[in-house]
Amino acid sequence: MFGRLNMEEIDELLHQQIIGRIGCHSDGVTYIVPISYTYDGKYIYAHTLEGMKISLMRHNTNVCFEVDFINKNEKWQSVICWGSFEELVNPGEREEALKKLHARDLPKVVSITAKLSPSWPLLPRDINSIDGVVFRIKLYKKTGKFENSSLTSDKT
Repeated sequence: MFGRLNMEEIDELLHQQIIGRIGCHSDGVTYIVPISYTYDGKYIYAHTLEGMKISLMRHNTNVCFEVDFINKNEKWQSVICWGSFEELVNPGEREEALKKLHARDLPKVVSITAKLSPSWPLLPRDINSIDGVVFRIKLYKKTGKFENSSLTSDKT
């Protein structure tokens, strides 16, 4: 069975996952890249180093964000969101975002980019000493689909 996720299911998937893909476009260049993130029900929060995605998003704040969960090839969920990039330069907003990122549930083994600082999983004494760019995406549209071949009429 193939169908659409409702808003509750969309938000559940956004809360459960820690890796998504951000799509950005500027000056004829489209770039899609995976990022680690956290979601608070309104914003996608992320931390990264300077690079192409930040440069593109600074020029065009309209972005697309995708996350999925694939259990088997015939059992998956996918969410696509559209939103606006906001770089967090205000120390208070940046600190709040870093705390949200630090508080997310991560597996014991994670990529180096998911670790916010050398002291991870411990919070550094001065959270604003963490280098890099902290940003959020204010979501204004979300849609989701699923496939579950084991279902015949209703999604369970």
